[in-house]
Amino acid sequence: MATRVERSFRGISERLAIRYLTNLGGERVDEDTVTGEDWTATISAEKVGIGPSLQLTEVTVVFEGDEATLESLVDDFARKAMRAGG
Repeated sequence: MATRVERSFRGISERLAIRYLTNLGGERVDEDTVTGEDWTATISAEKVGIGPSLQLTEVTVVFEGDEATLESLVDDFARKAMRAGG
């Protein structure tokens, strides 16, 4: 049975999220989807307000696939995103 994990990251772009996922072994299949062996990641982004006048991009990645595979994939992606993002 497939597992679904949704994580949001602020301060990175969709383009950068896609690059990270391809560096982690995935292949871009369309504008917002990257697939790898035993996993798929779908990316979306929106502007979110931080305080009265500041906005950041919040990228949401929905990971789906084998539970054991996702455990390390999500951790590896989060480490990359935290180094780049805010």
